[in-house]
Amino acid sequence: MSAFESTNQTEIAGAHLYRNNARAIEISNENWEKAKENNLTHLKVNFSGRNESYELIETGKEFINICSCSYLGLSSHPAILQGAIDAIKKEKVLHLAMSTLRIRLGMKQRLEDELSSLFNTTVIQVLSASVANAGVLPVLASGHLTDGKPLVMVFDRFSHFSMAYMKPACADETMVLTCPNNDLNYIEDVCKKYPRVAYVTDGVYSMGGIATLPGLLELQEKYGLFLFFDDSHSISIKWKVGEGYIASQLNEINDRMVIIGSLGKGFGANGGIIMLGATKHADILRRYGGPMGWSQDMNVPGMGAALASLEIHKTPELTALQEKLEENIALFDELYPTANAGNGFPIRLATFGHEDDAVAAAKKMFDYGFYTSPVFFPIVARGKAGIRVMLRANLEREEVVRLCDCLKKTEVDIKG
Repeated sequence: MSAFESTNQTEIAGAHLYRNNARAIEISNENWEKAKENNLTHLKVNFSGRNESYELIETGKEFINICSCSYLGLSSHPAILQGAIDAIKKEKVLHLAMSTLRIRLGMKQRLEDELSSLFNTTVIQVLSASVANAGVLPVLASGHLTDGKPLVMVFDRFSHFSMAYMKPACADETMVLTCPNNDLNYIEDVCKKYPRVAYVTDGVYSMGGIATLPGLLELQEKYGLFLFFDDSHSISIKWKVGEGYIASQLNEINDRMVIIGSLGKGFGANGGIIMLGATKHADILRRYGGPMGWSQDMNVPGMGAALASLEIHKTPELTALQEKLEENIALFDELYPTANAGNGFPIRLATFGHEDDAVAAAKKMFDYGFYTSPVFFPIVARGKAGIRVMLRANLEREEVVRLCDCLKKTEVDIKG
């Protein structure tokens, strides 16, 4: 036996201050296995080209995807698809396999310039919103988006996994805390104790609900609180140019705020964006933002798709799609009220409590022809398992009505 084999595992185990894979997998992997056994994961499909409808390759079963984040239905818009095709024909290269810090295509610069103009702030475009979070958060923690001195990083308990995943990296730079969801008193207590504090949260949460923006802005005014939002789930779905929930409530994005967004959800393309209140921060982030400066970036078809979506965002078609989404949300809330009914955003959670019930409910919904993903710990708190429903503009009224009818029947079957 080697010295390595004889080492006691307790001697090398991490402190698990910010993540604990062993415990998370121990608790939740059985539920993932049940979902897999019920054919709710690893589905292999053909896209029908209409309305997020799919056909299972193995059986031919048709169903409507109710877990798509393409809230306006733009991901299959003919103009956006054509934009991707035209871009690769024009540039004659899939992507530049090097850091955009050193060399960038003119198309990349045009995309950033047009996004900055559309959203009326400085925008950096990156491979994904997750890359944006990974790039910005450690630089923010070290104080290099402020005065060069570390900030205490307060992560909301419900902040998305792509942000929470960066806690260990931030903890190498500064103190990291986790606060109860939207707890302004907790955040203020931290602000009273420490002179430099950043709060990290979603604008619109992936399981529904929104940040308490008015109270957070008051804390920023009073204490200089730095605000970091991932608002990926609200880009495009409302407001004149689709700037997202957080940006829509502000006169401007100030220099103590960063907003992350996705171009792969309501916007209908792919990639992520960073909205900055201080232009001077752009170069620091490009140089020290980890994956932001690596050789992976949005490819040429993706840029072409995003530029085509930008043109749609300048036309009345955007408003028409937003209004249709709003109608579908209101109809769903009327027919099947949930905890987030009435908030105007498209994410709903039908709660079933026990993980087995959530999987069974998702299976019944799939039998009815709707794919709704079962969610359980660590996605939601233990005992709060359910199925997630995402409303979209390209659902017909009759389909929303049938969706609600099937949810009601499923609830009766599962809960009695």
